[in-house]
Formats: sequence, structure tokens, C-alpha cells
Amino acid sequence: MANAPTRGGGIRRLGGLGVVLAALALSGCASDDDPNEYEPGSVGELYNSAMNLMDEERYKKAAKTFDEVERQHPYSVWASKAQLMSAYAHYLNNSYTEAINALDRFIELHPGNRDIAYAYYLKALSYYERIRDVRRDQSMTSQARDALQQVIRRFPDSKYARDAELKMDLVEDHLAGKEMTVGRYYLNKGHYLAAINRFRAVVKDYQTTSHVPEALHRLTEAYLALGMKDEAQKTASVLGHNFPTSEWYVDSYELLTGKDLAPERADDDSWIGKVWHSVI
Repeated sequence: MANAPTRGGGIRRLGGLGVVLAALALSGCASDDDPNEYEPGSVGELYNSAMNLMDEERYKKAAKTFDEVERQHPYSVWASKAQLMSAYAHYLNNSYTEAINALDRFIELHPGNRDIAYAYYLKALSYYERIRDVRRDQSMTSQARDALQQVIRRFPDSKYARDAELKMDLVEDHLAGKEMTVGRYYLNKGHYLAAINRFRAVVKDYQTTSHVPEALHRLTEAYLALGMKDEAQKTASVLGHNFPTSEWYVDSYELLTGKDLAPERADDDSWIGKVWHSVI
């Protein structure tokens, strides 16, 4: 949003209203013990009351108060701002599901709003901040990637797109890491074809991540285990050409030479040749 709030950053207040008005707002709203009942109040009273609650880091109560701005004054110019601030309060409270629901509603109702880029970005953050360890389910990571890609695609010249691109690196690395974890499991169990499918996915779909050298080495291992010597040689060659100082190439080279083989250049018709030529 214009001067959009971020964690730890400043928050925009409704201008032109004094401290007395904010104090009246506090008395106009119900206590925390009865958060669902609000006395009617002016848009200024409610909005500034919510902002005071944000300052006090009472984010759950602040979200409810922002919701009251929209409920009591749906046609006010501050109703849409309150919707977005409610989502932001949920986000600060780590209530990510509630934040996403509120943001989806804001995006649906106000697609042309000046703060729409920020709404998409905040939604992406609400997924991104729940990325789990690579050994666990990565559905949230996939959702974070989709949301970040939307920010990049829809608002390519915004500051949010630039930050989304940086965060995509971690997202891609997590997804590649999950493929590697499953691939190693299959490899250790002797399920070589299943392992190959996982390692190939890393090479094809996550080409800029740090996992690619190991994926190429593990492919070499799996191909050799299946007696597919040509594929093993070509894969090791790609590994050596692009990552000559990698420990994974050293391992692959020793693995091949131990079987009286040597890395062989991948031709353009092989899958590894096609993939790698598309990368470079």
C-alpha cells in the first residue's frame, strides 16, 4: 500500500482526528472480554481505536475493530483501508489463515485499488513465513511459490516484485531439497528408477539451486546401479563441465574410473544434453 506497513514499520493513521477522538473510540468499543459487541461509532473513532490497538500490539482485537469500520461504515472511503489493515493485523498476530482469507476478499472486492500490489505481496508473505523444513510436507512452500510468482508477474516494476524474486530463491531451494530427500531415500532402498525421476526433476525444474551438483552425482550413481553406463558417463560429464571443482564431481569421477569408465560428453539428443543446453 502507499507507505505500506511492514513488520516493525510505521502504520498510517486517519488524519485530522485528535487524541480526544481516539480516547472516545476506546470507550465506544467493547472490552477484550466481549470482543464481538461494539457500540456504534464514527469511522474516525473506530479506525483510530484500531490503530491504538495496533500500537499496543493487541493485533487480534485490532483486526476485529478494523472489521467494525467496514461493518458500520461500508461506504466510507476508509472501509477498504480497514479491510487491508485487518488482514495486516492478522498477519502480525501470526494468524496467517485469517490474513489470507481477508486478503482474498480484499483482492476480489478491490482489484483496482491503489494498494492491490501490497495485498498480493502480504498474501505471499503469509505463505512464505510458514515454509517448513525440507523433510516435511512442502505444500505450503508450493503455495508460497505460486503467490510470489503472482506478485512478480502482476507487478513487475514494484518494490514488492523485487523482494518476491529474492524470496523465490529460498522457495526453490526448499522444493529442490524435498525432491533430493525423497530421491536419496529411493536410492538407498534400491528403487533406482524412482530415484532417477526425483533427481531428474531437480536438474530440470530447479536449475539455479545449490542441489543440482549432488542431483547429477546421484543420477550417475543410479544409472550405474542399473547398468546404464552411457547415461552415467554423460551425466558425470555435464557435472564435470559445469561444476569442475565440486566434491560431487570428484565422487562421480572416482565412481566411474573405478569401473574403468570415464565421463563422456552428453550429446544434444540425450535428455541431459537437452536440459543442460536449455539452461546455458
